Amino acid sequence: MPAPLSGVTILDLTHVLAGPFCSTTLLDLGAHVIKVERPATGDDTRAFPPFVQGQSAYFAALNAGKQSIALDLKSPPDRAIFEALLVRADILLENYRPGVMERLGYGYDFLRTKHPRLIYGAVSGFGHSGPDAAKPAYDMVVQARGGVMSITGEEGGPPVRVGASIGDIVAGMYLAQGVLAALYAREKTGTGAKIDIAMLDAQIPIQEHALAITTATGEAPKPTGARHPTITPFSTFRTADGFVVIAAGNDALFAKLCATLGLDQSDPRFATNTARCDNVHLLKRLIESTTLTASTDHWIATFEAAGIPTGRVQTMAEALHDPQLIARNMFLPVQPNGTGPAFTAAGNPIKMSTLPEATSRPPAPALNGDRAAILNWLQSDP
Repeated sequence: MPAPLSGVTILDLTHVLAGPFCSTTLLDLGAHVIKVERPATGDDTRAFPPFVQGQSAYFAALNAGKQSIALDLKSPPDRAIFEALLVRADILLENYRPGVMERLGYGYDFLRTKHPRLIYGAVSGFGHSGPDAAKPAYDMVVQARGGVMSITGEEGGPPVRVGASIGDIVAGMYLAQGVLAALYAREKTGTGAKIDIAMLDAQIPIQEHALAITTATGEAPKPTGARHPTITPFSTFRTADGFVVIAAGNDALFAKLCATLGLDQSDPRFATNTARCDNVHLLKRLIESTTLTASTDHWIATFEAAGIPTGRVQTMAEALHDPQLIARNMFLPVQPNGTGPAFTAAGNPIKMSTLPEATSRPPAPALNGDRAAILNWLQSDP
């Protein structure tokens, strides 16, 4: 059975993270991704450490299985190739600042007249409208401005960036959703669409509790460390040799936790979630007075036996050996490119009954390494 996006061709002009994350998601669903790179240097992430035998592991993890062609879009011969690719493409992705594609002669308003079925996906720091559209941005800028850094970290501490690049990643996820919706709409209308994703915009819907708290109370939430701001107990707790996560998200789970730890559930200070939130620090001390008496392994086994959501705080090195993640095929070897090194990339988290699981990823492309194959493809019948 063909993959859901089998036969869909993407021209991917994006670089670094948000756009490549989107095109990797679509690649995993079966799309053919042609990475259009700058001559000589290519995607910025080719120069990002760590390196193995001179090749970037970062680049390999994000671009495995794509094809690469280097084109100078100011050069007439390369523009001719690009325009031939546009004829065959279903989707164009770009993450330039607004106005760059227009100056190159490939803005959406122009392209939709020549290629009405083309889906044009753009991701940028601030989007293609608004007073700050032309400003540059990186992940940390939008985490800061969108409010995420104001609620991340420990209470009383300095603002902290989320360790994963959620400014880029969430924008890439929304771009993929928009592209898929546009593909579906095209089946009914026959015409493409423009998808305009701003990294800053994408930070707002992922802060559902901060938005609710601020608009309902008039006060913005502050950092709460590992704990949830409106559910208690929902945090990390110290054990004799580390930490354990306890996520008692409702009264029934809190009752199980009380029975497991010997706490008094009838105590009015903890009788409801609101009361527990009001007395969060006291409850944490009471819980840790017990969890500190035994190891993390002991408490993981105990809480799991009681049906309490729990987990250990793992490093990526530990996650790589997690039996559940391995069973779900979430770490894939990236095949070597020629005599180059092998790498590891994330597996596809979208599990579909009609989509076979990959056991490895094809190699990441060498810069311009697929030029001949792409030119031959352009000569073939559509």
